[in-house]
Amino acid sequence: MSKKLVAAQKTALFGILSAQALLLSFLEGLLPSFFPVQGIKLGLSNIVTMYCVSSPGISYALAVTLFKAFFALITRGAVASLLSLSGGLLSLLGMIVFFRLLPGKLGYVGIGVICALLHNAGQIIVCALLMGKTVFALSPLLIALSVITGTVTGIALKYTLPLLEKQSMRFLN
Repeated sequence: MSKKLVAAQKTALFGILSAQALLLSFLEGLLPSFFPVQGIKLGLSNIVTMYCVSSPGISYALAVTLFKAFFALITRGAVASLLSLSGGLLSLLGMIVFFRLLPGKLGYVGIGVICALLHNAGQIIVCALLMGKTVFALSPLLIALSVITGTVTGIALKYTLPLLEKQSMRFLN
């Protein structure tokens, strides 16, 4: 297989995965908020990022994370982009640790919860820098919600993983 064909296949897979992450984020935005604080979402687009770290590779996960932050910038502004980027990168670090450096130590739900906690931590840090320390008052609520959202994301990954792997094999083989 030529290098150009392989590069095109990898680019196509990145495009598909990025589109899936954005679609999940969009669809999630259509759902009514189940949480007491405006703006808190399940984080379903992180299913795609978690999959990327676990299978096609960290470079795909980083590219999807950066693409999601860029999309937030052009659709919702600089603050939304900073929140997406800070939460996404810290969450990605957790995914790398538990999928790659400590494989098998936690299941998908455990990784989902840790990554949700890290995502919220990254966003709280940025909010604190932008708005002051009063944002830390939300931390106990966000910790509790991270357990819920991370559990949902981990369970969703468990059940969608075979489909995502099958899809990727069409591009990478």
